[in-house]
Amino acid sequence: MTSATILGCLGPRLRADERAFYADVQPWGFILFARNFETPDQARRLTDALRNAVGRDAPILIDQEGGRVQRIGPPHWRQYMPPLDQTVAAGADAARAMYLRFRLIAAELRDIGIDVNCAPMCDIAEAGTHAFLKNRCYGTDVETVTRVARAAADGLRDGGVLAVMKHMPGHGRAFVDSHLDLPVVSEQAQALQARDFAPFRALNDLPMAMTAHIVFTAFDPGNPATCSPEMIRVIRQDIGFDGLLMTDDITMQAMQGTLAQRSGAARGAGCDLVLHCNGDLAEMQEVVAAAGTLDGAGLARAGAALAARTLPRPIDIAATEAEFAALLQSRVHG
Repeated sequence: MTSATILGCLGPRLRADERAFYADVQPWGFILFARNFETPDQARRLTDALRNAVGRDAPILIDQEGGRVQRIGPPHWRQYMPPLDQTVAAGADAARAMYLRFRLIAAELRDIGIDVNCAPMCDIAEAGTHAFLKNRCYGTDVETVTRVARAAADGLRDGGVLAVMKHMPGHGRAFVDSHLDLPVVSEQAQALQARDFAPFRALNDLPMAMTAHIVFTAFDPGNPATCSPEMIRVIRQDIGFDGLLMTDDITMQAMQGTLAQRSGAARGAGCDLVLHCNGDLAEMQEVVAAAGTLDGAGLARAGAALAARTLPRPIDIAATEAEFAALLQSRVHG
């Protein structure tokens, strides 16, 4: 039986108690953060150890957007400018530049055993979007965000990395940081459907997605999307996403109640997987117990997501880097 969870670990090496816990509870996958990385060789040993612990080729995730949310970086991995800054700098070449960015990121991830990236961002930047999110967005209008997000997803796919679009059904109107507070969006349903939800609808064929810890009062004034059956209905029916749906980090302070209550509410609302990131073993035990096992439609969606994993297409790294740099240089200095 597979636990309906994605879990983190504390450090750059797997501890004996973590290994035993993972072997017992069988999380569907793992997620890694900056605390888990020292060198490429160390990272490969860690990803191998995680898969060995559960005895299968479990998916291993990361948030490698580039810019502020970048879990691996110099001196061993590339540094990228914030996505919104890159889109502005690249101008008419924004989609191609984002494709190249994520093609290079995918090559870095595959090299160290990571095969799922929590990107692209389909959130639309608004004038009041909180600073924690704003320059992580790809644009300020539906067309730009849709086009650039599709390019990012294609870059990951061609590099053999599964994409996780986020944050469904749209985080751009969040004017507070959901890591610290619960954002409440009071925009009318028609406007949300036409603008905020539109990029997600356009990319609803992607294999995986992540929910937003945001209340949309037009649909459910009492629960954030992660724990709202009505918002999951919107995601499944109005947006038309039938892929594997995971929560954002269940420990974020936007969420109410104990970790068990949060996890149970998310699963009850229709999320397939509960994401727990900080590697705290006692917390993970609580989340696993409440999240239950992956079964039914969720299990089928998980199988479909894994079936979408492919080997990377051939890439000339030097030529890709050169084209990427040229697109940005020509716009910045041209």
